[in-house]
Amino acid sequence: MKMSSATRAALLALTAVAGATLPSASRAESGTVSLTIYKAGWIIGGSGGSGTLNFRGRSYGLSAGGLDYGLVFGGSKTVLRGRVHNINQPSDIAGVYGAAGAGLAVGGGARAIVLTNQKGAVLELSGQQVGLMANVDLSGLAITLK
Repeated sequence: MKMSSATRAALLALTAVAGATLPSASRAESGTVSLTIYKAGWIIGGSGGSGTLNFRGRSYGLSAGGLDYGLVFGGSKTVLRGRVHNINQPSDIAGVYGAAGAGLAVGGGARAIVLTNQKGAVLELSGQQVGLMANVDLSGLAITLK
């Protein structure tokens, strides 16, 4: 079967575009993250905390803060550890992460979450939550480099 020159040109152009875009995605790296988040609220809640990004052998300080709206009652401390994927530089972790969630912590409990920001950074975190907290809410968490 013979290919027309137009089909060959289209395939060549598609291959060139794919070759130009794939390497940038394949260069994306990952790092480790630890965050300690304090959360409190009554209907409207707030959260804040700090942590560390370890990336390419260096440590970077992180600040985190956010708002929750829905059924929020109580207060808690959550210590999360995990990985961040799809970053090319430390500043890629900075941004706003949104989530809908539900949970109940009386004394202590496990917590796991996967979040994505507007730059495509993906946080996969798990850890322990301590306190008295009941929530069914929409929340946003902003992470910045210190």
